[in-house]
Order: sequence, then structure tokens, then C-alpha cells
Amino acid sequence: MHDDVELAAIDIVRLNTERVQGQGDFELFEKLFADDFVDHTPQPGTSADKDGVRVLYHRLRDAFPDFRPEIHWQTADGDVVTTFKTYHGTHQGDFLGIPATGRTVQFDTVDAMRVRDGQIVEHWGVANLFSVLEQLGAR
Repeated sequence: MHDDVELAAIDIVRLNTERVQGQGDFELFEKLFADDFVDHTPQPGTSADKDGVRVLYHRLRDAFPDFRPEIHWQTADGDVVTTFKTYHGTHQGDFLGIPATGRTVQFDTVDAMRVRDGQIVEHWGVANLFSVLEQLGAR
């Protein structure tokens, strides 16, 4: 998949976090996510499949063009990688129905992703979106 080098599950998940989420590399997204991907905790307004994650990632990058993840730690248990991270960004587009405020936000997320044959096939996660609403003044 990547220059014929077999990447460990933790490397696959880190690539997604840093390059897809953090830099908007959607060409890489298509390679990293399996077509039969299942999101067990989809965000509001998205589906529980690869298309839903694509929509979510585009929404985040549209709302926060400088969207940047900060990975605090990652651990792998077999083919499941758990990551604790903080996302940072400046609200410059509509997000969860809230028009751009220009405010800087940050929110924590813990998620787990299962990797099979070099691709992400499952996701479970908890994101503190309530905190984002507070920071945007919606509450």
C-alpha cells in the first residue's frame, strides 16, 4: 500500500490522524479506509460507513481550515489502536449549524480503530462536542 512496506496498525491510524484529518489528504483517505468500513459511533448527520467519515472529515476541514490534531498517546492491542488526542482549529465555516465565529476551539477525543490488511475497517469514539458548542457560544 505504501511503497510495498507493510505498516503496523498504529502507523496506519497515525497517518489518518496526521495527514488525512490534519492536512486534508483525501487521496490518502481513500487508501486508508476499507470500502466495508463501519463506524460504530457516527457523528450527527453522517452515515456509519466510509462515505459518512468522508463527509465528517470534509465538514471539519470546511469549518476549521486549520484543523490540527495533537496526539497525546496511542496504544495497540492486536489490530485495534486506541488514541487520545486534542483537536485544535479556528471556526471559519458552519459547524453543527453554527455560522463561523472566528473563535479558536479545542476538544478532546478518544477513539479506537481496527485495522485489517493495512486499512481501517472499524471505529469507535467519544468526542467532546459539547465543549465545542460551549466554546462557540452556542450554549
